[in-house]
Amino acid sequence: MMDPSTGESSAQNPSTGESSAQESSARARGDEARVSVEAWRARRQQQAVVWPDAAAARREISRLRGLPPLVFAGEIRRLKDRLAAVAAGEGFALIAGDCAESFSLLSADRIRDQLKIILQMSLVLTHGIGLPVVKIGRMAGQFAKPRSNAFEETADGPIPTFRGHLVNSEFADQESRTPDPRRLVRGYDFSASMLNLVRAFTSGGFADLTAVHAWNQDFVAESPAGARYESVANDIDRTMRFLRACGLGDAAALHHSDFYTAHEALVLDYESALTRMDSLTGSWYGCSAHLLWIGERTRQLDGAHIEYVRGIGNPIGIKISENCTAEELVALCETVDPMAEPGRLVVMTRMGAGKVRQALPPLMRALRSRGRTPVWMCDPMHGNTRSTAEGIKTRDFDDIVSETVDFIAIAREEGVHPGGVHLELTPENVTECTGGSWATSEDELSRNYQSLCDPRLNGNQGLDLAFVIAEHFRGEAG
Repeated sequence: MMDPSTGESSAQNPSTGESSAQESSARARGDEARVSVEAWRARRQQQAVVWPDAAAARREISRLRGLPPLVFAGEIRRLKDRLAAVAAGEGFALIAGDCAESFSLLSADRIRDQLKIILQMSLVLTHGIGLPVVKIGRMAGQFAKPRSNAFEETADGPIPTFRGHLVNSEFADQESRTPDPRRLVRGYDFSASMLNLVRAFTSGGFADLTAVHAWNQDFVAESPAGARYESVANDIDRTMRFLRACGLGDAAALHHSDFYTAHEALVLDYESALTRMDSLTGSWYGCSAHLLWIGERTRQLDGAHIEYVRGIGNPIGIKISENCTAEELVALCETVDPMAEPGRLVVMTRMGAGKVRQALPPLMRALRSRGRTPVWMCDPMHGNTRSTAEGIKTRDFDDIVSETVDFIAIAREEGVHPGGVHLELTPENVTECTGGSWATSEDELSRNYQSLCDPRLNGNQGLDLAFVIAEHFRGEAG
């Protein structure tokens, strides 16, 4: 019998009812654990969404509670095992995807192209650093964004800030910007559709290593990064021919790929409604994504977001800037991961190219001195955002590279494993970040700027960065 919360089989002895008894026991434990899962409601909640129609919000949240989980507890546990290996120095994790996903961009072609870029980057990294890469899409749930200001000024007066399609619309009028709880269920529906297609692609042959050339999109293939990728793909072809000649070409790992999803656990009404108890273990899991992270703006130790994630069994990411002290980081780790469980915690640093050298070493030392080995991951995007003279938000590729390279070097110096990178990335040939092998200048930013919120790397720039990481990981960069 398949357990809908876990995606795993559970056997039942019809004569003894043993499985039913175990399930009852698990549910009893779960009822007790639910107290901690719901305790966030009594805490101060930063970035809270205020729904104007509270009754409508309750109805939509209730609908969400009755819908199936988007991901299964068994999948979440597999990701935790993979991340435990990364923390031990036996892998590398790549999180990549949109800054803010759009309800208007749900198409099979775009999902396929997003996977192409992530698979390409993973192949370059695996080939270059000699470690398995855990592939995690910042997708199928990244529909909400934290904002510095609750309102923005327009010619018609102040209106609520755009908070992502899970909350409101990007169009600058009062009606579009009013938080609408019906969007919570729409977000679920979009995520379910995306996950269905992602699973089909990654298990149905698209991720087969014999298809590496098909992952190269047209606009990327014509670039210097695309040419370098083709060279790697040719190496893979030769390796595959060798494996087939040795009778090893049918290994399952060569023909499909595990793929996981992640997003920021920002809108707690949504996350809580999709929290489910695993009937096999009695533990609670956030079933909106395999990995959830808490952002710099919502990581208050006594806040609602930390209270929520400490009650679920998912791998949890915590974003930290240069403003995080060693004492704060230690306290956050002890609160979210009191048992120091392997694969449970991902520390995501987002400090900026000019700040990481001074800010990061004491944090790594503080955790290492306490015997803690989280996955250390670099987010080189959010600390390097700036605005041009024309007011266009952008990021410079050189700054992104600088922070990433410094992160790898510092980790080596501090005796910890540089475990991954977290990127905002799109398959479209956008002009949002300057630089890269096909240099985009500030003058070109308006040519194809599509982001709903922050600037993203395009496919060329993503591949460029993957090659840079591989070179510095091996210590071969000049």
